[in-house]
Amino acid sequence: MDTGVKHQIISHSFGNEECMMDMGSEKYGCSHYQRRCKIIAPCCNEIFDCRHCHNEAKNSIEIDPINRHDIPRHEIKTVICSLCNTEQDVQQTCINCGICMGKYYCSECKFFDDDVSKNQYHCEKCGICRTGGKDNYFHCDRCECCYSTKLKNSHICIERAMHHNCPICFEYLFDTTRDITVLPCGHTLHLHCVKEMERHYQYSCPVCSKSYCDMTRVWESLDKEVASTPMPQMYQNKMVWILCNDCGETSEVNYHILGHKCLNCKSYNTKQTRGGHTSCSSVLPEMIR
Repeated sequence: MDTGVKHQIISHSFGNEECMMDMGSEKYGCSHYQRRCKIIAPCCNEIFDCRHCHNEAKNSIEIDPINRHDIPRHEIKTVICSLCNTEQDVQQTCINCGICMGKYYCSECKFFDDDVSKNQYHCEKCGICRTGGKDNYFHCDRCECCYSTKLKNSHICIERAMHHNCPICFEYLFDTTRDITVLPCGHTLHLHCVKEMERHYQYSCPVCSKSYCDMTRVWESLDKEVASTPMPQMYQNKMVWILCNDCGETSEVNYHILGHKCLNCKSYNTKQTRGGHTSCSSVLPEMIR
């Protein structure tokens, strides 16, 4: 069915058409995109290289919080050719010099990009353009976002999974340009942020606290530490209730300063819910090191 939306990558041809497609390619644009046009923001009527340049400028700390805003990308109506400076309606080919302003172009997103190695495609259900190749991704109707086909039958669905800020850096995930990873629990965050967590020996989801990697060896090491660290006599018979962050079960266990082991799944990723001073897995970073 024809939606009237143009999102395509121009293929190479011969003669003048090929010249117009390549002239100025990779010489214009910004740190975000290679393109041969600038946009006029409909919200503030100012000129920017792309929507990210606008959002970074208009949301900087120097801007009065009252005036901070993001550009409504789908409302962009006017662009300026970078080669001849002709102001015109949004379109792929300049009406004056005939240059191709972006080898990839989407009329719905008002999006231009000369770097077609990203394998851009427009997702009708997301309503935005994405990268990585349409055949490599699928749209999950419950999560309301696109995931790698590798996760099609294995990911845990969470409603509107990416329609929120990254719990680490607080950047909005749905239209971020950075790589995103899906944790086994179904929550999403930037891949860079996960790696940053691991550099600080944090291996649990910042949203639900479930472990996102195999912690078996860590728990075995902690078993040995607990066994070799007897509690003072006044605490040896002290019992506390714990909640396991990994399996969700509650258990009554012996109190220990180093941590409390879930009786169901044997995880130390637990928190004390009743009885005595609150104790959690504060020693885990030291155990992992």
